[in-house]
Amino acid sequence: MSPDDADLYVLYRGPLASCNYDCPYCPFAKRVDPPDLLRADRADLHRFADWVAATTDRRLSVLFTPWGEGLTRSWYREVIVRLSHLPHVARVAIQTNLAARTGWLAEANPRVAALWATYHPGQVTRDRFLERCRSLDERGVRYSVGVVGLPEHYDEAIALRAALPDSVYLWVNAADGHLYTAEEEQRWTALDPRFGDSVRPHASLGLPCHAGETAISVIGDGTVRRCHFIPAPIGNLYDGTWRAALRPRACTNSLCDCHIGYVHLKPLRLRDVYADGLLERIPAGW
Repeated sequence: MSPDDADLYVLYRGPLASCNYDCPYCPFAKRVDPPDLLRADRADLHRFADWVAATTDRRLSVLFTPWGEGLTRSWYREVIVRLSHLPHVARVAIQTNLAARTGWLAEANPRVAALWATYHPGQVTRDRFLERCRSLDERGVRYSVGVVGLPEHYDEAIALRAALPDSVYLWVNAADGHLYTAEEEQRWTALDPRFGDSVRPHASLGLPCHAGETAISVIGDGTVRRCHFIPAPIGNLYDGTWRAALRPRACTNSLCDCHIGYVHLKPLRLRDVYADGLLERIPAGW
């Protein structure tokens, strides 16, 4: 299969950086965006959605990775619904804290729309978070649930796993700056069999990667990068230069330590692990 025939994974991140939560491990906690930035984010997102709608010669899978919380903003909900009904869009997903109500998903195509949800103990009660999860189950929406693997989150993560249906995948992100003992790693791996992918950075320099070939990162003004973690632009979405830029590439970073990056490293073969659950972080057959 040539790159022109393969699905194109598009990670989109607009200027939005505000969040309703105050997590101590996040630099965007309780950030408030000014009205002019919110207007720009909305305009950028709708322009991107128009591009997706018009780009019918590729099968597209779209993941929104906002710095802040997108689903508290109506335009993210509206765009996810819109894109979920496009025949050439295989998946549209978003990373979210699941704070927003989920009724809007009744208008989305549940075979296409999906959520990558994160539970943040201390910001929301477990019961309230589980209530949101149950509403997703009732609507037949695909979703994963995760936690940051801090020691103080472990008991909550155990309780969350026990309360969720077995069909819901619970992932654990290794906490930045936390060194895991062998015992800690074993405990977290018992919750998330893929925790080992996250617990240690992956040496990536010179390794072949799907990023820049069948996966791209896009920011609000349409600048296209190979991935979120290599800032050099390779084209622009709206002038068509992204097309000629797609080609096999080796990573230029020494390490890759974020799931949305290393999942595209070819030697790890994680696309085979996740298959059509790649964007919402659900292993195939879970």
